[in-house]
Amino acid sequence: MRTFPVMTLLAASIGLLIAGCAVGPDYHRPAAPQARDYESTPAPEVTAAAHGPGGDAQHLVRDMDIPGQWWTLFHSEPLNALIDDALKHNADAEAAQAALQVAWENAYAQRGAYFPSVNLGLNPTRQKIAPDLASPASSGATFYNLTTAQVSVSYTLDLWGANRRQVESLIAQADAQRFELEATYLTLTTNLVNAAITEASLRAQIDATTRIVEAQSNILTALRRQQALGDVSEAAVAAQVAALEQSRATLPPLQKQLSQQRHLLAALSGRMPSDKLDAEFQLDALKLPTELPLSVPARLIEQRPDVRAAAEQLHAASAGIGVAIAARLPNLQIAASGGSTSTKASNLFRDGTSFWNLGASITAPLFDGGTLKHKQRAAEASYRQSAAQYRGTVITAVQNVADVLQAVQADANALVSAEAAERAAARSFAIAQRQQALGDISTTALLNAEVTWRQASIALVQARASRYADTVALFQALGGGWWNRQDAATVKK
Repeated sequence: MRTFPVMTLLAASIGLLIAGCAVGPDYHRPAAPQARDYESTPAPEVTAAAHGPGGDAQHLVRDMDIPGQWWTLFHSEPLNALIDDALKHNADAEAAQAALQVAWENAYAQRGAYFPSVNLGLNPTRQKIAPDLASPASSGATFYNLTTAQVSVSYTLDLWGANRRQVESLIAQADAQRFELEATYLTLTTNLVNAAITEASLRAQIDATTRIVEAQSNILTALRRQQALGDVSEAAVAAQVAALEQSRATLPPLQKQLSQQRHLLAALSGRMPSDKLDAEFQLDALKLPTELPLSVPARLIEQRPDVRAAAEQLHAASAGIGVAIAARLPNLQIAASGGSTSTKASNLFRDGTSFWNLGASITAPLFDGGTLKHKQRAAEASYRQSAAQYRGTVITAVQNVADVLQAVQADANALVSAEAAERAAARSFAIAQRQQALGDISTTALLNAEVTWRQASIALVQARASRYADTVALFQALGGGWWNRQDAATVKK
């Protein structure tokens, strides 16, 4: 069998492919924001400082790089171990990883259209010709065997770059899925850290509330003794009973929230709620990071996975315009085949049994009822939609960072105030203890002072937890350092 026609076909196809042009717009990523700050009046770069645990001043460091495992800055080994385990077993992370592979495999599949399609066929048949018809066999037999072996090659030339634009679109979609994967990891890790902080805060609040209930129970006991002696009225006892029951009523919601946080931690780490979770979190065991990153908006859009994903979706939409334009232009396809056929399989590929053919076809849409025109317009509208969504994503990202920066400053000030209130309540309780020892005040007054102190302690716990949560929110708002992440592999090009 002669191979010259097939080789000629391949050479001509490659030459035309190289010479072809890709119609449609070439993608250019939108310009980065020019702003240097997130607000018209930039917030101070150092927060207020309190004296107790979690009260250190935090410094905003411009252009500080974010570690890929940013949660390690809280210096909690149980938290680090839990997140490492969750990254391996979380269902959402596994699904996002698989979705990324799907996207890349689709891109690889589309790249196959760059090359000719080659098929090998072997077709043995046994045939009977009607006696009234002339037999195609040289022997004139009406009942015979026929074996055909052939190679067929077909190729659609990418004259207008339709396939290149389609591949470009699919690669952009795969890149978008990559950033969706990074966003999934970022959401997972921030949810885990926030759940650990919430659990630690709830444990501290439950402890303080339990002590309040004990103090109020002691107050009630003292009042009832005094009532028996005629020193206090029934109304005073009833009021204390009401206060005690109100405090007791706050415990079940806290305990419910703690159980739900434990369930959440289990679910995020790929476990069932009934599975044992060894890690337990206490607020005092978490260290507040004192240096916080602050990236300018131009760098922010490079760091945020949601912004990068939106940019790739815009890229895919841009390439889609080229695909729609190319569909309205003439299409050239080349096909060739060659092989051997014989009534005896043993004679295949001998002289006189070979055949080949080479052909080309050009097709161009003449009338389609406006289908292709409207598909192009839809692709152009999709690009405008993606462009608007990208701008909206950028604005939301900048707003997110601005909100978090305000929260970091405001909650640092709130912690200072909460700590001052707790110190004042503690001092008042200490004075009441000394007065009660001297007989200057009643036990009831002492216990009331203790309740006030415990309530101030709960507010302080909540203020401390807010600072930890603000720090987590800032790392998340700035992208979470995915570009430095080493904890999980991603599908590469």
